[in-house]
Amino acid sequence: MRPSELVRDWVEAFNRGDAEAIAAFYHEDAVNHQVTQEPVQGRAAIQAMFAREFAAAEMVCIVENIFEDGDVAILEWRDPLGLRGCGFFHVREGKIAFQRGYWDKLSFLKLHGLPIA
Repeated sequence: MRPSELVRDWVEAFNRGDAEAIAAFYHEDAVNHQVTQEPVQGRAAIQAMFAREFAAAEMVCIVENIFEDGDVAILEWRDPLGLRGCGFFHVREGKIAFQRGYWDKLSFLKLHGLPIA
């Protein structure tokens, strides 16, 4: 599966709020580093992170663009509330080995009425 196809499938699982399905896209030792948070390492920890986040807020990812260069897919996204961001997915052997995401955490927290730490 090409990295861009994997990311499209990842977005579908994200929009279902399915942390278990999302975790299946990652290598066992993968790293998910959202720049607004500390890196999360390992498939189980990534699944737990998504489970917590899905429980805290309803999130929807609307794909604006997906670019692919070799083993990297780049996702530009927005959500229905106006938040925008991008993610970089380094894919190795058909699984996400490293993901980095950029988005405005303060706006996200305000839009969802979540506490600002």
